Formats: sequence, structure tokens, C-alpha cells
Amino acid sequence: QVQLVESGGGSVQAGGSLRLSCALSGFIFSRYTMGWFRQAPGKEREVVAAISWNAGSTYHADAVKGRFTISRDNFKNTAYLQMNSLNPEDTAVYYCAARSLGLTAQPVDVMTSYDYWGQGTQVTVSS
Repeated sequence: QVQLVESGGGSVQAGGSLRLSCALSGFIFSRYTMGWFRQAPGKEREVVAAISWNAGSTYHADAVKGRFTISRDNFKNTAYLQMNSLNPEDTAVYYCAARSLGLTAQPVDVMTSYDYWGQGTQVTVSS
């Protein structure tokens, strides 16, 4: 059974850091493009970052570029999102997602292109 489980969320003050993890089981992790999304209260879910199956290519949304870094460890079947210099606008539920399509096969912000989703982890940044 396919399962994606996020962890690492929590509450931090502005300027702080968090590292989110997404552990996968039930499928061949190394064959999937991984993405991180977030959804703030009252807003639509938006893509934050994405990474190709071999970590050779990455995408970071403009809002997080230079502050967030996506990575993956195919031996550990885990994807990561390192978040630095957090600000209150980063407050949201963060979701990881996996798709069999390559990173450039379809825009990374197309949520329907992802095959599997995690349950989400809350990140709260206070000023």
C-alpha cells in the first residue's frame, strides 16, 4: 500500500528554520518526481518546490527561492524540504506529493499530475 508520511512541522518564530521530511513506502521511490505544496488558511494550495527522480533538477517557487531547499535520499526513500528564514507568510499546511511524470513532463504546479499525496504537516511562523 502506498503511503507518504510528512513530519517535521511545528511552530517557530520568524527567522527560524524547520526541516520537513516525507517518508514513502509501497512504491519505487526513485522513479518518482517529488513535490512539496502548501495551503494557507483561505488560500489555494500552491507548489513550493519539486525535484526530479535523481535529484538532478529542482524547482523552487519564487516566494521561497533562496530560503527553501528541496532534496531527496533515494536510499532512505525520503524527500526533504529545508526551510530557512521563515516568515509568517510561510504559515500553512505543507504536503508532499509524488508523481511518475518527470519534472519537466508537465508543470509542477498541476496538482492533478501527482499520483500520491501525504496527509500534511502544519507549519506556523510567528512574528
